[in-house]
Order: sequence, then C-alpha cells, then structure tokens
Amino acid sequence: MHTQTEATYASARVLRTAWLLSALLATCGPATAGARRDAAQAAEMEVTREATGFTITQDLRVSGAVRSDYESAIRLLEQQQIEQGIALLVKVTGEAPAAIAPHIDLGIAYGLTGDLDRAELSLKRALELDPGHPIANNELGMVYRRKGQFAEARASYEKSLELYPSFHFAHRNLAILCDLYLQDFGCALEHYEAYRQAVPDDQDATRWIADVNSRADQ
Repeated sequence: MHTQTEATYASARVLRTAWLLSALLATCGPATAGARRDAAQAAEMEVTREATGFTITQDLRVSGAVRSDYESAIRLLEQQQIEQGIALLVKVTGEAPAAIAPHIDLGIAYGLTGDLDRAELSLKRALELDPGHPIANNELGMVYRRKGQFAEARASYEKSLELYPSFHFAHRNLAILCDLYLQDFGCALEHYEAYRQAVPDDQDATRWIADVNSRADQ
C-alpha cells in the first residue's frame, strides 16, 4: 500500500519540517512610487543551503503596512483561516507585485481551497518574477499533478531541480509522480535515491525504494 505524500511548502512552514523558506520583505520605510518601481526592478533572490534545509530571501523595499499585512496573512493561513488569509494576500500582491513570496503563498492557499486554476495563476506570476524559483516550481508541479497534467508536473519538478539539484522535496515529489502516476520506475528510483541521500533519517524512503524495485522486477 502506497503512503507517499507530496512535500509542500505549506506543510513545511506549519509543521516546521526539515527545510525553511524565509522569503523576507525588507521594510525600508515609505517610498515614492518611482522608488518602489526602482526597488522592484533591483530586487534579487538569494538561496542559501544550510544543514537544516534552504533559506530563500528576497530583498525588496515595501512599507511597514505591507510587511505587517503579509505577516498577518501567514498567521491566518497557519491558523487555517484560509479565506481571510487569501483576502489579505491578494491585497499584499496588489501593493507589492514584485514580491515573490506572497504570490507563492497565495497559490498555496488557493490550492488548499481546491481552486487549482487560481493556484496555477498565482504560482505562474511568481515564476514570471523568477522562472527558476525552486518553491514556485515545486508547488506548481503539485497543482499540475492534482489537475491530471502529469507531463507539466514533471517539467515543473525538473525545473526546480535544474538550478537547485539538492532541493530534496522536489526529488521526493518527482519520485512520487514517476512511481504512482507515470509508472516510470527508473525515474522514481533515481529521485527516491536522491531524496534518501539528502534526508537519510527518513526511513520511509528506504521502503519506497524497495517497493519500486520489487514491482520493477515483476
């Protein structure tokens, strides 16, 4: 019996699992419209690999009110007040359209409500800002999988791993997709192995690999 579950940023944030996404909106005080445009154009993302996972930061000039709204939206999502969190994230994305994290969070929140079309649009907006963003690609892959668009899901996971090959949750999700949905056992084994190497304490990975090997030999 398969018990694999996909690894999502939402559960990682709420359950405090092995990796961390810290997508920070740097509060630099009020700015004019022109200054906001200049800051948005200059915003850059930095990805740092640590012993416990990944920290992803984006420096961006926003007002203190926007920063506060974003943090309140995240608290609402963590408290399972999804609709209220969505409303606040929509406001944040309107006021800070160049900020990547709110678009990702909005996509995740829409996914929690089952609104996969809006989830896809929000995640694609994040990817317009940074096409190689590992979290956005990973989350979009799960949306595509839920929509039955397996080829697109695979491409999204592979895009996440293209620039960040040690991003172990994308390895896990791609392995699950190949195993349970595509029956591509070679792909499944490759990415289960990569996930196990990155997260050696996850004993489920060893069982999954043994199960794939057993079915592949039949």
